[in-house]
Amino acid sequence: MSADDCGKLLLLQAEIDGELDAAAAAALAEHRASCPVCQHNESAILAARSALQGATYHRPNSEFRRSLAGRIGADRAGASQPLPRRRASLPWRGLATFGAGAALAAAILLAVLPLGRQDTITALVDDHVRALQPGHLLDVVSTNQHTVKPWFDGKLDFAPPVKNLVAEGFPLLGGRLDYLHGRSVAVLVYSRGKHLVELFVWPVSGGIEEPASAAHSGYNVIHWTANGMSFSAVSDLDVAGLREFVREWQQAS
Repeated sequence: MSADDCGKLLLLQAEIDGELDAAAAAALAEHRASCPVCQHNESAILAARSALQGATYHRPNSEFRRSLAGRIGADRAGASQPLPRRRASLPWRGLATFGAGAALAAAILLAVLPLGRQDTITALVDDHVRALQPGHLLDVVSTNQHTVKPWFDGKLDFAPPVKNLVAEGFPLLGGRLDYLHGRSVAVLVYSRGKHLVELFVWPVSGGIEEPASAAHSGYNVIHWTANGMSFSAVSDLDVAGLREFVREWQQAS
């Protein structure tokens, strides 16, 4: 275990995100009070969040990506304790090591989710399956979009559009917060008979992308972008049924 990880980093992130129950949060607070590593990591996470407040979303061009990759590589080479290969995927790991400038740039890159890639499709399906476990599906339970939409206020740095498609055969059940590829996203939950349809929503830049479908582990995924938002519908519905949901969503006011 390296000097900047006491094994509680993921728990610390979850506690800051408000995802721990009262007992787990209390136990972590007791540990953190005497752990300088956790105190340092907490400061790094909170500082990065503060720096990102009000940041705009944009899709970086290839020149920016190359420049950022070079800077991150240089910062890694100059670090007194390079990142262990097995831990490189932890999203806040870089914030304690790269330095403020590179950390901010890396976080901006994370705001653009690579939905054309298989790893993102896999992550969407994994999140959907995880949500099907008891107690994970909904943070706010309501069939009224005027209740669900305000619930997200203050919990996200964007306002997701919410529509109720009950007349179209896809009634709204509610919504929740989720975490995908390094950022918080909104998830709207609908039903069609015994099937659930989850719509993942987050902001993006760029033009409109027409719906494109993919499949993974028996689940279908349809992704599109419009009005500065990225949408990904995930369900065990057959692809025709999921396409119907997407059409109804796009046409609803």
